[in-house]
Amino acid sequence: MTIERDTVKHPLVIRHVTVSAVSHPTPNIARITLSGDELEGFVSSGPTDHVKVFFPDPATGELAAPAMTESGISKPKGGVVISRDYTPLGFRSTGGQHELDIDFVVHGDEGPASAWAGHATVGDSLVIAGPRGSKLLPRGATHVILIADETALPASSRWINMLPTSVHITALFDVSDESVESYFPDEQKARMSVEWFYRRDGLGQLDAALRALGEIGESTFVFLAGEATTLVPLRRYLRRELGLPKQQVAADGYWRRGITNADHHDPIDPTDPED
Repeated sequence: MTIERDTVKHPLVIRHVTVSAVSHPTPNIARITLSGDELEGFVSSGPTDHVKVFFPDPATGELAAPAMTESGISKPKGGVVISRDYTPLGFRSTGGQHELDIDFVVHGDEGPASAWAGHATVGDSLVIAGPRGSKLLPRGATHVILIADETALPASSRWINMLPTSVHITALFDVSDESVESYFPDEQKARMSVEWFYRRDGLGQLDAALRALGEIGESTFVFLAGEATTLVPLRRYLRRELGLPKQQVAADGYWRRGITNADHHDPIDPTDPED
């Protein structure tokens, strides 16, 4: 059985939104609920979608972001543009009220996104753009393996919610400590066979755990996301040692240790690009 994954495009929409709620599913993850009339018509139809979030300049408080005009996208005139890509965790539209949840890993004030999320309060303003497109669920998959750190837990949550109940889910999560296990509600935990690994216990755990899964059949799809260098040996094992075709493996480096604002569209291993 051949696994296939379709892509759909969405019109680019830039939206001004306001924080309407802040909660913490884990101590180091802030769930920011964004609201506003401009969220009407928001579409996100794939588990790995992302929106571009524009943040205020920490030094000035000024929020600089592009705008849509009749002639196309207009860049801001002045100000520092600060943006990052995030997974839209969930969207609700009922009774004329539109709400979008985005989860932020909070690690102090050293980065503008973390600093903003760590201090976000109801009434704060943001600008978001996208998603520009969606990669849909893999057709033909009967088993999905999720491998993720904290930054990819929202995407993992979307996979769990969107996959048919007939699809078996195996999850390997690489996180800071036991407190992160509270991220998933019980109904999501019941959907998957999960192992948790804590970074304090050393490196190499994910590689060993993935290898311990044994043979990976042709109807299995593997999603890997998180810190790019951590994913390199995992992808190499799947694509080179096991010889899995490209359509069975999606590897996305959401961030790269030691690099500020790394582009997750870049290959996780520049020495071994996708073929």
